[in-house]
Amino acid sequence: MEPPENDAVGFDSAEKIILRWDSTVSEEAREKIFNGDRHEIDRYLQAVDEIQRSMESTTLSDDQDKANSAIQIAMARLEDEFRNILIAHTSAIEAESLTDPSPSSVNSGEFNLPEEDYHDTPTSTDDDSLTKELDHQESSTSSYRSTNSIREVDLMPSEAIYDLRCIAERMISAGYLRECIQVYCSVRKSVVDSSFRKLGIEKLSIGDIQRLDWETLETKIRRWIRAAKVCVRILFASEKKLCEQIFDGLGTATDDACFMETIKGPAIQLFNFAEAISISRRSPEKLFKILDLHDALSDLLPDIEIVFESKSSESIRVQAVEILSRLGEAARGILSEFENAVLREPSKVPVPGGTIHPLTRYVMNYISLISDYKQTMGELIVSQPSTGSRYSSDPNTPDMDFGDLEGQTPLALHLIWIIFILQFNLEGKAKHYRDNSLAHLFMMNNVHYIVQKIKGSPELGEMIADNYVRKLTGKFRIAATSYQRATWVRVLHCLRDEGLHVSGSFSSGVSKSALRERFKSFNALFEEVHRTQSTWLIPDTQLREELRISISEKLIPAYRSFLGRFRSHIESGRHPENYIKYTVEDLENAVLDFFEGYAVSQHLRRRSQ
Repeated sequence: MEPPENDAVGFDSAEKIILRWDSTVSEEAREKIFNGDRHEIDRYLQAVDEIQRSMESTTLSDDQDKANSAIQIAMARLEDEFRNILIAHTSAIEAESLTDPSPSSVNSGEFNLPEEDYHDTPTSTDDDSLTKELDHQESSTSSYRSTNSIREVDLMPSEAIYDLRCIAERMISAGYLRECIQVYCSVRKSVVDSSFRKLGIEKLSIGDIQRLDWETLETKIRRWIRAAKVCVRILFASEKKLCEQIFDGLGTATDDACFMETIKGPAIQLFNFAEAISISRRSPEKLFKILDLHDALSDLLPDIEIVFESKSSESIRVQAVEILSRLGEAARGILSEFENAVLREPSKVPVPGGTIHPLTRYVMNYISLISDYKQTMGELIVSQPSTGSRYSSDPNTPDMDFGDLEGQTPLALHLIWIIFILQFNLEGKAKHYRDNSLAHLFMMNNVHYIVQKIKGSPELGEMIADNYVRKLTGKFRIAATSYQRATWVRVLHCLRDEGLHVSGSFSSGVSKSALRERFKSFNALFEEVHRTQSTWLIPDTQLREELRISISEKLIPAYRSFLGRFRSHIESGRHPENYIKYTVEDLENAVLDFFEGYAVSQHLRRRSQ
């Protein structure tokens, strides 16, 4: 448009252009201005500018009324054009743009649960590329703690952004700020909602989340962690960039107002999930997913500080910090409650065969997984256990002096304390065995398992000092020695010389009747031990073999010597087979039956038939 020669001519020309595009009076005017020729777009914007200038200079009421009418028609048209441009570019972000660019991920340790299928988003199909992109993110295992991961993507082409800014500038200067923001936010909210659905973020209240079963929540937590990274680092950051491109400098914090109006609801919806988990009922199986959430939110916090840096978005920043704090408190609380649960675990039924108790496996697997999170847990656990660090008069609570564990981190002290109270509980369970030998075997099996779990985990082995591991090793060796004494002293006592000689010459003074009784006693005792202890179980192959060797080293030489000295006295009498039932080789083979957990003995059963 050429510059007007005077206000009257300029105003009239501008008014005609405005009225020509009044869609309420002309079918032709319903076409989209901003879909057409660039020259026509510029003429319309110049006309709006001319009307606004005229309104500022006009003093007569008639002219003022005409200008007001024209500007109202123009604003209605620009509002409609503004909406149309926004809607024309409401397609959700492409899948590759919704992929977290950072190398961060959370620990993926699971506790007694198989890996679950992630392809469960209710709004996705099996061939949905977005789902595949999300699942692909889980292959990363490194840690990330910087803001380099924010990746703003272009949500609209530059031509559309230019047109939107041109419209917004004129609507705001004409006093239509509220209408402009309302149109913008209503359209962009729908885009954000669409992206949320693609990311699998459901609209659930805190109450809804807390009513879900834990297995369902585990899957949702995994999906939330991946989705939260994308939302903060890409989706919200890109929405903020778009607001700045369109509204920056057009009013006091207009861009920030549009940004917050667009994403506040979705952001609250996003963080409400983590908040619900942080205040939910505590139980041991939740610890590792809570730590995953804590790690993810901790990694995201610097990015949240940047994306939500304005005063108006302070509530989002505060909410994130408070959730992180509550997740940390929940983790500490769960560890404390777990310690108490290990101490008070009430089962009294002895495990068959003296094998490893399910509690031992559970606790040591749990501790091993805690060690996988040693960095996070080490930051959260800053004091040693309050229980057990001082002597107590409660007979149901063990005493432990932490003075011998100087140099251990607070987290390591907690893990050692759990092992200590596990042993205390196991000692109580051992008392429920009627057979002392089996009680000692039970303690040997379980303490040996504890030692092997510590040695088998590099993280756990690094945390727990060697001197404590040596102390544990000494405990299971003492239990093995106690087992041998309780079992084999009576058996070996039958192979002594004392009581077999009568007064007179040593070489000819053997009481055959006493000797027969001695062989009968040995046979009966060994058969009973063999019958019962073949059904006992030592799961660890090496430990089982070591104990068998130790038994053989005591039993076989003693039996061979006894047999060599006194066989002739039995064989010279009647029915020697009733007394000398087994050869040395029979006993050697019989020892191989021990601790296999067989329901029926093997070698001696065949010989005694």
